[in-house]
Amino acid sequence: MRRAKRHQLLDPTAVHGVTKFSDLTPSEFRRQFLGLKPLKLPADAQKAPILPTDDLPDDFDWRDQGAVTGVKDQGSCGSCWSFSTTGALEGAHYLATGELVSLSEQQLVDCDHECDPQEYGACDSGCNGGLMTTAFEYTIKAGGLEREKDYPYTGNARGPCKFDKTKIAASVSNFSVISIDEDQIAANLVKHGPLAVGINAVFMQTYIHGVSCPYICGKHLDHGVLLVGYGSAGYAPVRFKKALLDHKEFMGRKLGGERILQDLQR
Repeated sequence: MRRAKRHQLLDPTAVHGVTKFSDLTPSEFRRQFLGLKPLKLPADAQKAPILPTDDLPDDFDWRDQGAVTGVKDQGSCGSCWSFSTTGALEGAHYLATGELVSLSEQQLVDCDHECDPQEYGACDSGCNGGLMTTAFEYTIKAGGLEREKDYPYTGNARGPCKFDKTKIAASVSNFSVISIDEDQIAANLVKHGPLAVGINAVFMQTYIHGVSCPYICGKHLDHGVLLVGYGSAGYAPVRFKKALLDHKEFMGRKLGGERILQDLQR
């Protein structure tokens, strides 16, 4: 409850409180529900070209366009990277074929052991974490992914690889890494479909709803998610000058600003 209260003060545009993760320590939450390994771009990563941003819509959501499957539950398995990967491929497959197919995360969990040669230990490791970039590399080499129904999710990484090439439902020919500029993210989202992205999920343990944009947010990316849209209805006060004054006032209160920073760093 104290953690949720601190998160609410630091992230006022979202609603924080008791969730199904509230009885976990932050380390248990990271170990059981996150799983994005240090995200460094492969040396041979193809950089996406810069796109025009003049005529971008104010609001856009691929769920409204039929390009996103229903919400999936990774369970107590650090396999977020696999869900981020399948979500992006499901959207790209829909744009290419008009068919929305739910793809197998378990295939990635069981069969993908691809490593980034530039980063020691950065290998896809089932419930122990992985990377979307290397998951796309695996998918290219394997020839594609099976459907969810043909290779269903179990939430554990103790089983053997049961990949059947005759049941491939979607494949990858190439992938590109886009700029982290927000307008470029929006432009690529609109043009190419849902995007596999990494976020810092320290506030997600207590998050309930709303626009989350904390005053203080670590740069460490620890959770792979699928970006499906953006909107103009919500905004975060941290974008405005007034927020800087509010932030200074908040940090001066006797609510433990230093302790909050230490908690976030932990």
